[in-house]
Amino acid sequence: MSMGHKDPMTVATALKLIQKNELVLPAIQREFVWKASQVVKVFDSIMRGYPVGSFLSWKVEPENLARFKFYGFMKDYSGFDKKHNPVIDIPTDQPRVAVLDGQQRLTSLSIGLRGSYAYKTKNAWSNKALSYPSRQLYLNLLEEAPENDAGLKYDLRFLTSEQIADSATDSTKVWFKVCEILDAPEAFQMAQIPLKHGVGNNAKAVEIVSLLWETIHHKASLHFYEEDDQDIERVLDIFVRVNSGGTVLSYSDLLMSIATAQWKSKDARAEVHGLVDSLNSVGNGFEFSQDTVLKSGLVLSDIGDVSFKVKNFGASNMALLEDNWDSISQSLNVAAGLLSDFGLSGGLLTADSVLIPVAYYVHVRKLSDSYRRSDRVEDRNDRVALRSWVLRSLIVRGVWGSGLDTLLRDLRDVIKRVGASGFPLAAVEYSMALRGKSLAVTDELIDDVLGLSHGGGRTWAVLASLFDHVDTKEQYHVDHVFPQSQLDPKLLKGMKMEDGSRRYSDDLIEELVTKRDLLPNLQLLPGMVNVGKSDTSPNSWIAKRFPGDDERSSFIKANSLPSSLPGSVGDFLGFYDLRRELLVDRIKEKLRTQSAAGAAEQEVQSSTESIENALAEADSGY
Repeated sequence: MSMGHKDPMTVATALKLIQKNELVLPAIQREFVWKASQVVKVFDSIMRGYPVGSFLSWKVEPENLARFKFYGFMKDYSGFDKKHNPVIDIPTDQPRVAVLDGQQRLTSLSIGLRGSYAYKTKNAWSNKALSYPSRQLYLNLLEEAPENDAGLKYDLRFLTSEQIADSATDSTKVWFKVCEILDAPEAFQMAQIPLKHGVGNNAKAVEIVSLLWETIHHKASLHFYEEDDQDIERVLDIFVRVNSGGTVLSYSDLLMSIATAQWKSKDARAEVHGLVDSLNSVGNGFEFSQDTVLKSGLVLSDIGDVSFKVKNFGASNMALLEDNWDSISQSLNVAAGLLSDFGLSGGLLTADSVLIPVAYYVHVRKLSDSYRRSDRVEDRNDRVALRSWVLRSLIVRGVWGSGLDTLLRDLRDVIKRVGASGFPLAAVEYSMALRGKSLAVTDELIDDVLGLSHGGGRTWAVLASLFDHVDTKEQYHVDHVFPQSQLDPKLLKGMKMEDGSRRYSDDLIEELVTKRDLLPNLQLLPGMVNVGKSDTSPNSWIAKRFPGDDERSSFIKANSLPSSLPGSVGDFLGFYDLRRELLVDRIKEKLRTQSAAGAAEQEVQSSTESIENALAEADSGY
């Protein structure tokens, strides 16, 4: 089976196939979006003999017809209340041809020759039906188009019946309703049209009518390439490739169209888009996508395979997703709230996928927003464990990259088995380690973390994980311990070293500027405190902010700072090295995996066997 070139067909033949629902649109197709001016341009092109591009279709065998919904082509379009293609029930006794590429052009031909186009009148109210009068396509039989920017040769326009009546006295125009040509398949019928419109003796009118008739009924101008392979994934890949020239399409765009066709009582497209908007409005705002929400739906519905494949969006799975949608939406909203409580937002969340296992945990325990606010010791400790895992998973490179579907499936299995009463931190990390996603602190991880710089999302996550005093429900800023402004390269070039003997060398300036923005010179401060600190040297700022010895010592210890803070550029490199050493110890203490901690060993031992069995079952099943 392969793609082949079919015999070209006339426009009239294509429209007959559309009328009989033998030429249809698969659910993966988006809706008609062309403007009236684009429809006019298609007709002008075919009348001038210009190619209108080839069409790509898919011959769908009966066994696949039953799996998906198909749409009919639009005939009457209205920008007010008729934007959606009609869903059609197709008998499964014979194959049908589904259009993969060319929907906009074929729909344009259908509207112009069979129906109408109602677009909003300029300056009219957009919420009033009267602002969208029905218009049909007309062709002036007496003259070609006046000079125009679109380069149109023929005077084709969408006009209302009132506009036609108003032009009755204009001697330069005889408007012919284009759809009438479709009802004149024979040459003798075509010959009667100029007579009917009173221009039988006008050579120009006869010429234009003859050309239109020839274009629609006689010239085989539509060239189809037909794919007959029944591998849905191959067809989907072809569709993505041919339709992604202007707007990037993803599998989730197409799969959501299939979901929309499958759902019975809800509009999948509206529900998913509404949930995305809701999630992204939480806290300081997120940037979750449709992909994340759809993937969450597969995971939270306990669908075995959570990859974006057509087979996973079949009728039974989509019915399950629709039945669970309300609880899925609630769980995702609670999970987004938790991520916000952990101090994360769109600019700081480096991997949107972390939302999914958090939502699954919320889903399994049927947690509500009250869990976020609960002062119960058990809930507070549980949130600490969950927060620790979330932030550390964002710190280690590659956790949420390749192998995501497998990771999500494993995390779901662990949470389902041992997460009924609390977040199973040790079991989760053990499972991750088995899949090569260990959160263990290695020398490589320490070097990577210490090399993080100001402005990165992982940087914030690291600092929030390292320092217990940071209340992530409050707004904290990443602050330079030694002010950024005092280590500006232009300023340094004009300075002499502290002994006054020489200026800073280019190499030394480069080292100072590089280390200025790295983790050892960064800390988290409450927003207003950071604003007040401004460009003050750290030794002066801390003396003023914490005049008491105990307060000052407490702040220094809490932030892993050296006991003596720098007061000038000359002190910076010494401070940097000391802070780096202190952070190494802090990283080893705070970022170690829970499974390495003595308190977690019992949980690991009790859950190891069930986890390994679960993973073995998963491997054999998928």
